[in-house]
Amino acid sequence: MAPGVRLVQKVSSTRTFARIAPHVVPALDRAVHRLTRGKVLLSAQMLPGVILTARGARSGLPRRTPLACMPEGAPGAAAPDSWILVGSNFGRTGHPAWTANLLAHPEAEVSWKGRDVPVTARLLEGAERAAVWQTALAFWPPYATYQARISREIRLFRIVRR
Repeated sequence: MAPGVRLVQKVSSTRTFARIAPHVVPALDRAVHRLTRGKVLLSAQMLPGVILTARGARSGLPRRTPLACMPEGAPGAAAPDSWILVGSNFGRTGHPAWTANLLAHPEAEVSWKGRDVPVTARLLEGAERAAVWQTALAFWPPYATYQARISREIRLFRIVRR
C-alpha cells in the first residue's frame, strides 16, 4: 500500500469529507485532466480513475464525470477488459447522477490513461453484485463506511469495451 493511503482512507470516511469532496475533487480532476490532455487524474494517484462520458438521463447531453474505478482483466495488460464503477457518492443519501445516466443510456465512453474507450455499462445485481462488492471493500475499505451511513444500496456497474 502506498504511503499515505491509510490516512486518505481514514479522512475519506468522515462526514466532513463527504460534504466537501463532491464539490472539490471532481472539479480538480476535470481541470488537471484537461490541462494534461487526458494523461493525469489527481485522484488516480491513490486509486485508478477514469473520466466517464455518458449522456444525461433526461437531457441526452454528454456529461463528463471523473470516477475512481477498479480495472478488471489480465494483470500487466496495456488496458483492462472492463472496469467496475462504484456509485458511492461519498456516502451521501442520493445516488450520483452518473448512475442514472448509465441506467438510461448504457453506451458511454471512458478516458483511461489518455485513451478514449467506448464502453457499455451494466448494473450489477444479486450474487454477482455481492461478489463484486466484497472485492470493492478489499480494494477501498471506506466503501463500507459509506454504505453503513446510508439506507440506499450503492450501485455497482461493470463497464466493458464495445
